[in-house]
Amino acid sequence: MLSRPKPGESEADLLRFQNQFLAARASPAVKVVKKTDKRRGAGGSGDEERPPLQDSRDVVLLDDFPDVLPALIPAPPKKSKFKNACVRFDDEDPEERLECHDRHVTAVFSKIIERDTSMAAVTMPVPTGDPFPRAFHRYEVKNEVKVESGRKSIFAQKIAAKRAAEEAVTAPPAVETRHTHRRLAVPGAICSPGSAEEEPLHSTKDSKRDDDVSFLRPHIITGEGLGNLESEREALAIHEENLQKLHSMTQEEILQEQRRLLVQLDPSLVAFLKSRRSVDEGQERREKPGHPEPGTESQHYGEETVKDFAVGGSGMEESVRPEKDTRMEITEVDLPIKPQKEWIHMNNVEFEKLEWIKDLPHPRQRRTKKGMQARFSLKGELIPPDSDLPTHLGLHHHGEEAERAGYSLQELFHLCRSQIIQQRTLALQVLGHVVQKAKAGEFASSLKGSVLRLLLDAGFLFLLRFSLDDTVDNVIAASLRALHALLVSPEDEEYLDQTFSWYQGMAVFPFTPSREEEEEEEEEEEELTLMEKTQGKKSKVENKSDPDVARYDVIKGLLKTQFLQRLRYILEMVRPVPAVVLDILDILIRVARHSSEACSQLLACPRLIETIVREFLPVQWDPRVAEPGHLLTSLHGVACATAMKLIRVLASGGRNATARLLNKFELKSRLSRFIAEDPQDLPLRREEAIRLSTEAFRLWAVAAGYGQSCDLYSSGPGDGEQIPPPPVTWNQVSGLRPFLETNLRRSVQEMSQLETWQALQPLTTTYIIYLGVYYSVCSQQPSLNPIDCLEEVERLTSEVLLPLFSQPAMHRMWDLLRPCSALCNPLSCSPAPESVPSIVSLSCTGGKPQMSLVGSKSPFPFLTALLFLINNITHIHKGLVSKYTSVLDLKGLKDYLLQSWPTGPLSITPSSAWILRHEYHLQYFVLALAQKMAGVCPDYTQHASLHHCVAMALLSRLLPGSEHLAHELLLGLAFNPEFIPEGKTGGPEAADFSDILHLGTSTKLAQPGSVAAGFPKPHRGVLLGESYQHLPFIRACYLSQFVHLEPALARSQVAYQGQTYLVQSLLLPEVKGPILPSDWPFLPLISLYNKVTGAETGGAVLNTLPPDLVNTVTRNLQWILLLETWRAGVLQNIPAAAKLARLMCVFLTGGDLFLEGPVHCYTAALLALYCQPKVLDSLELDAPLPGLASFHDLYISVLEQFEGVSFGDPLFGAFVLLPLQRRFNVQLRLAVFGEHVSTLRALGVPLKQFPVPLERYTLPPEDNLNLLRQYFRTLVTGALRHAWCPVLYAVAVAHVNSFIFSQNSTTEEADAARKSMLRKTWRLVDEVLKKHLLYYKVHNPESPMGVDLYEQLPPIRLKYLQMVTKKEPKENMQMSDPE
Repeated sequence: MLSRPKPGESEADLLRFQNQFLAARASPAVKVVKKTDKRRGAGGSGDEERPPLQDSRDVVLLDDFPDVLPALIPAPPKKSKFKNACVRFDDEDPEERLECHDRHVTAVFSKIIERDTSMAAVTMPVPTGDPFPRAFHRYEVKNEVKVESGRKSIFAQKIAAKRAAEEAVTAPPAVETRHTHRRLAVPGAICSPGSAEEEPLHSTKDSKRDDDVSFLRPHIITGEGLGNLESEREALAIHEENLQKLHSMTQEEILQEQRRLLVQLDPSLVAFLKSRRSVDEGQERREKPGHPEPGTESQHYGEETVKDFAVGGSGMEESVRPEKDTRMEITEVDLPIKPQKEWIHMNNVEFEKLEWIKDLPHPRQRRTKKGMQARFSLKGELIPPDSDLPTHLGLHHHGEEAERAGYSLQELFHLCRSQIIQQRTLALQVLGHVVQKAKAGEFASSLKGSVLRLLLDAGFLFLLRFSLDDTVDNVIAASLRALHALLVSPEDEEYLDQTFSWYQGMAVFPFTPSREEEEEEEEEEEELTLMEKTQGKKSKVENKSDPDVARYDVIKGLLKTQFLQRLRYILEMVRPVPAVVLDILDILIRVARHSSEACSQLLACPRLIETIVREFLPVQWDPRVAEPGHLLTSLHGVACATAMKLIRVLASGGRNATARLLNKFELKSRLSRFIAEDPQDLPLRREEAIRLSTEAFRLWAVAAGYGQSCDLYSSGPGDGEQIPPPPVTWNQVSGLRPFLETNLRRSVQEMSQLETWQALQPLTTTYIIYLGVYYSVCSQQPSLNPIDCLEEVERLTSEVLLPLFSQPAMHRMWDLLRPCSALCNPLSCSPAPESVPSIVSLSCTGGKPQMSLVGSKSPFPFLTALLFLINNITHIHKGLVSKYTSVLDLKGLKDYLLQSWPTGPLSITPSSAWILRHEYHLQYFVLALAQKMAGVCPDYTQHASLHHCVAMALLSRLLPGSEHLAHELLLGLAFNPEFIPEGKTGGPEAADFSDILHLGTSTKLAQPGSVAAGFPKPHRGVLLGESYQHLPFIRACYLSQFVHLEPALARSQVAYQGQTYLVQSLLLPEVKGPILPSDWPFLPLISLYNKVTGAETGGAVLNTLPPDLVNTVTRNLQWILLLETWRAGVLQNIPAAAKLARLMCVFLTGGDLFLEGPVHCYTAALLALYCQPKVLDSLELDAPLPGLASFHDLYISVLEQFEGVSFGDPLFGAFVLLPLQRRFNVQLRLAVFGEHVSTLRALGVPLKQFPVPLERYTLPPEDNLNLLRQYFRTLVTGALRHAWCPVLYAVAVAHVNSFIFSQNSTTEEADAARKSMLRKTWRLVDEVLKKHLLYYKVHNPESPMGVDLYEQLPPIRLKYLQMVTKKEPKENMQMSDPE
């Protein structure tokens, strides 16, 4: 048994072992195989030439091991040279595109003549004595033979030289094979291929030069393949025919034909033709070096030709000169290294293959409107296209556009999959820099579109995920850095940490993307089967592929790729450098902010949290890390503030997650250790120690928010105790109050010092919030003495708060409300320029301005906390309310409220939702203080209307999680008579007086009557007075409509009332919009309509409605009438068409609901308001309406309901007639006069009761021929009569009269139709209708028939009538009574 070599043995020992092995003739462990040399054939292995094994070196070959490195898997995608040149638009018609880019030969050649081969000589092959054709060797051809070689190999050049020599021997001398005449050419000009590249020429009659144009040789049609004898002759014949065609055309025709061909031809073909001509011109210049250059006149004309092409042909480029083809023949002089003949294989120098070692040409600036490919430096900076950077910077390569420095995104993607480690690392680093600068908005003004969106669509996310699986540390670090740049925004985290100490600042919205686009795409897909429908939302996500999920949610897509397991492996096994560890922790923080589900997956990942707690939150570590000069090479085993922050963000995901972190991962001991020890005593650098201590306190605050870890420093229960004592006693809380109150006094005294106050303001805000929470719960403590509490409150008010309001610095803070408000400055919370929907961001990149809500000068956190404290103080001590009346009189606050409430609806984005939530808190506390003053302070009435408008606007804006605030506003303020002073100060009488004097209107606000017998018709003032008296019932009606919000209301109340033991999570609900819709005042009516239509869909028929539902509709209409009269600005954000559609639900609820007395009165009053000229002008029925798929479908339902249950009610008829105005969609009028013509019999709305002027129906004259025919048909057949439908009768008569007497130029069909109608009108038997149609003058609602008639026709109409009817009408025919 031979032994293996051992350490320490010399080379002589190894040779001895080898000789022993050979002598033993044992079988080797490795078989030596010599692979066959394919170049020598099957037998050319060369084994017979090998010396014996012992006389040569050992060669070890492994079986089946490839000679070359394996190919890149997955291989980089193949690039198409023509794909980028083709632009496709979504709305482009494929058929038009095919016609425009037709590449068929008939698009170029219009006439093809077959070559005459009758006289062609047929030659037989020359017989030889050899069995096979003799092989040709390129060495047999002399090197001196000059051939027309373009970019050809040496062998191809030799073949061409041989053929040229054969043709020179066999060709007859009479046929001239080459013309040496120069042609008038302009370098770079584009010529028409149909004319064999001849350009538009000036007249050559005056030219006396020898080189006539007619003798130019062809350059495209060379005759190759036609034979040696006939090729040149055929080519010359075609060439001469083309020249004759050119001479017969003018310059304008040539230019027009040239443009047409250039539009039809492929741009790549045009470029090929230009290159062929350039090569031919260079060859001719070499053959005739002494030939003069083209004249200046020809050059100028060629420039004009190209200029005309650039403007007219493309439409995208500016009028610039074309770029000349700078490609020239390579010579030895151009090469930086001179080839030597002694070098191997350099006896024949192929200069074309050495062109790449030449100096790069200078980049040329292209003045064009077309976009150019963006290129980036190694730092991710955008390189201008005309910048000429030196090559030593490493930014030039041999890809596309080699003269331009930098790397394109496509090239960087390709390098990311390279087999070379340095290339992969560099590409990932550059992409990370590009993403970082793109998020900062540095490319917004230079590049078109979004860089981030382009990268994500190209698969950048999964490219980074694949790179994480690399085995090289540098590649992993670069990919993590790029992923950090993509997902994490350090500024977002900074501002979230800043707002943590604000009022309700611990609660944040999840960073979950909106699913609107995803839901829309799901609706467009095919319907799921019944089994798939019964599965839930989770199965839909699981069934989707990773790219489909990441398309709408990047974090969710990453979590599906075992992303967390890979990060755990990197932390635990790879143990990277500190910078990479911090990047991983930041990424995990961003994942934890996504949702509660993401937090659960983080906790469920095996050994992830254990590794983080063990390695980055140890109790003890090496104290040398705190030394100033110590270089921290590894973060493992050292406490890290970022890791503590990760635990804190995870704890915010839910109370169960917090309990698992504290108990399972032993965080209680670490928490108590970092909280108890002073940051200066921690063996860390000072900044890191302060951050770690701060994050530990924040984690404790989050845990205490769930009622956990409150006994962190208290002793546990004894052995005999079964029930533990309360973790926190009231004595502990009350004992902290004097200390904080003393600190508050000292901080307030520093308010006049601006710099000192800037640093103390966050801490002072925290003091005030603590006191506010203290006084909010002190009244619930049985051990508290109420008298002592009241005395404390009075002392705090007189000694601290009231002096605080008198300071000038405090007045400046109130004045800063409007400049820092997000409602008054919507652009302050606009999304970032490079934001993408799939990655949620707070748009804080680059920092927020100082004068913004979260800026350094923002007064919102301090004033919100102060108002919170004042509200709780006045809740305990009602006598102190009058002392704070000066707060509502502050000019800065009033200006802010006046500016903020009328603003339009804001777009709800993650950034705006986070900011606006804090601003809404301040508005709510202002309104809560106003509610306390409404019934106490007599001077408060002057603010009541403003505060009511603010409350109504706030109700439409509050976001999910603030249901408690909305409930409090509905209970105590929205329907409070104290905030509607118009009801008791002459408001109803003023409304009646306005109706009498027609204030703000040009016509009388008429109200249609009712078909119900003995029905009273009260004035608007009476209705308003009744509505004001019924405000408590209206409030009860609306509160009953929000029952579906009770679960959310309970969760919100728990958070705002401080019931920590019931708080489930500090993550707020996902934001999809405000809690209440913008049209919530119409909500009871909409709910009733949905309930009735749902019952009818199920098969039930509701003919009558219960009294409570009638009362519900009445209360709803009363509230809307009150708002439209006294708070019109509150409903200004609701489109007029949406209001009309909601009001139509009164008639669509089935049965005779609209005939109920109160319902009819209030509906008629609202119709009169909506028929005012200003409202009618703003009515847009074709615009998309919220909550309504199509107004046309709703109107069809109204028509069907009118036909069934209207009883000819004038009010119902007025709603049917309202959308039939001339400026609205003609399909609405065609529906009435076409499919629902039976409604005309019941539309008996009197002209005097119709609230809309008839001018809106009759002007301008109708131009739809189908509708005019319907008008005429219904009039003639009697379906439309004045007695049945006075309004539409007058409208139809007006339009038909205008049409039949119109003499404007129009189409033949319309002209024939109007003449036919005129003849039929003349032959009508109904004399009354005939007179109305012929003698109509103008509509008149005061007239019995609704129209005024001519006593006799005007001369123009009379003459036209005579011409059409060919009869003499009775000019003096007297007008009789139409009745």
